[in-house]
Order: sequence, then C-alpha cells, then structure tokens
Amino acid sequence: MTNSILSRYLIPTAFGLAVALAAAFVQESPIHSHRAAPASESNPVAAQINDAMARMHRDMDMPSSGDPDWDFAAMMIPHHQGAVDMARIELQSGKDPVLRRLAQGIIVEQLQEIDVMRRRLKSSAALCLSQPEIPQ
Repeated sequence: MTNSILSRYLIPTAFGLAVALAAAFVQESPIHSHRAAPASESNPVAAQINDAMARMHRDMDMPSSGDPDWDFAAMMIPHHQGAVDMARIELQSGKDPVLRRLAQGIIVEQLQEIDVMRRRLKSSAALCLSQPEIPQ
C-alpha cells in the first residue's frame, strides 16, 4: 500500500470512524445524563459547530499530490482552521473557565502552526517553479 493511499483514504476514514464511535458512545453512555440537542434554530451553538466541522471536512477533501509533505500541510491547514473556528465558538458561548482558556491556547497555537504550514507550502511551490523542467 502506498503512502498516498494511506494518507488519502485510510487515515481520514479511521479518524472519521473513531469520531463517529466516540459520539455514539457518548450519546448512549449511561453516565451521560443529557443528549445534545440537534443542530437547529433552537440550538445555534450546535449549528455553528456543525458548520465549522462541515467546512473543515469539505476543505480537507482534496486529491493527493503524491508529495507527503505537501499533502500533510495542505490537509492540516483546514483541520487546524476547524479547531480555531470551534475554539472561537467556545469563547463566544462557553462558560467553563478551563475550557475557555484551552480555547484561547488552541487559537494562538493553531494559527501559528497554520502560518508555518502556509509558508512551507509557498516556499515549496516557489522551489518547484524555479526548478528547470526535466526533459522526458
């Protein structure tokens, strides 16, 4: 199995399955005393989080370039942006001081990492454009 197949299909699929199983466990767990309200007009925070997650998944859905470094950075940027978006929602609506502080840290750290990845993608693209074409 090639790395591109692994990074393109198996890792996102495994991650999605893990998230779905965790969500199912939390909803069915007897220690979980209340169910999350569906994302609707009656629960705007849930709708905002669902929108952030949908945007993140949509933006991560891209074909592999064949370059694991490029693919990693290109897919992690929307993943980190999704974390930033959800952390901002926590700051707007959350009340728990520990989670609000965590959200602040997520915003700072993830934005710094996004900047690093964008700069690496730019320098990688510039390097590719500066290289002479190899005759076939």
